[in-house]
Amino acid sequence: MQPGIHPAYGPVVFRDRAADYAFLTRSTATSEKTVEWEDGNTYPVIDVEISSASHPFYTGTARVLDTAGRVERFERRYGNRGAL
Repeated sequence: MQPGIHPAYGPVVFRDRAADYAFLTRSTATSEKTVEWEDGNTYPVIDVEISSASHPFYTGTARVLDTAGRVERFERRYGNRGAL
């Protein structure tokens, strides 16, 4: 890597306030806000709106769309107009 052209890469805490979940990782993202982590060190913290702890797909609360019902409703509404 060439020196002086890459952003600083260091430890950052990402915090999902909705799920009360935070994790420490490394990133080039920074923040003026800081938080004291479990190891006693202070790290920049970035608040995110959604993470794996609150995303419906990962929590198992995702809804499955009823595609068969949608097709039937479409057929009822529009029928076979203009059938070739």
